[in-house]
Amino acid sequence: MSFQPQPQSPSPRYAQIYALVCQIPAGQVATYGQIAQLLGLPNQARQVGYALFRVAPDSEIPWHRVVNAQGEISYAPQRQGNDDLQRWRLETEGIIFDGADRINLKKYGWPGPPLPPSSQMELPKA
Repeated sequence: MSFQPQPQSPSPRYAQIYALVCQIPAGQVATYGQIAQLLGLPNQARQVGYALFRVAPDSEIPWHRVVNAQGEISYAPQRQGNDDLQRWRLETEGIIFDGADRINLKKYGWPGPPLPPSSQMELPKA
């Protein structure tokens, strides 16, 4: 018996996670904790992982661009080969794994979404 995510409407929180993950460009990765932090969910990296686990492997959501805090793919037996698919997709996007199977987060890490225009304004000088 193989695991297949159930097609259903995601919860509002999962929908937020998916929307943010969709902003990660090809060739960059984010961590589960980073996604949680950006959504105002500190210490809830596992919830991000649970949300992404529910995404079908062929989904348009780039679930493969989210890795653990060490820059590694979080392997899980329930994913039945999708760990290898994740690595293949990342390598196809130009991401290189080192000898310890880690991604250099300083090189390939996503800085997060762009700031809204109002937050990019210069502050007046005192």
